[in-house]
Amino acid sequence: RPEFRTAKFREDITEVGQLTEGMQLEGVITNVTNFGAFVDIGVHQDGLVHISELANEFVSDPHKVVKPGQIVQVRVMQVDVERNRVNLSMRAEGSAPVKAQRPLRREQNTEQR
Repeated sequence: RPEFRTAKFREDITEVGQLTEGMQLEGVITNVTNFGAFVDIGVHQDGLVHISELANEFVSDPHKVVKPGQIVQVRVMQVDVERNRVNLSMRAEGSAPVKAQRPLRREQNTEQR
């Protein structure tokens, strides 16, 4: 049986207002949606990891990348205390944003008739 492990929340951070951009935290995936995953980071408000911030490569389905209960490392991207929202990222720091893969276009006939 694998060892049961829980996330180690920082004891000095208990409220959304104490978070700062760039902060590295450990959290637990609480819910996975089509647009990303919600992560409990110990501040009584889950943060959102948008689908574009789940991995360094393109992600078409968040359910294939993370599962509820999974322990993850996240970085605080943005904190909105007034709206009680926290934007998080699981991508490596300094990596370029991932662009959505577009379907290949058929080559157009450029010859004149």
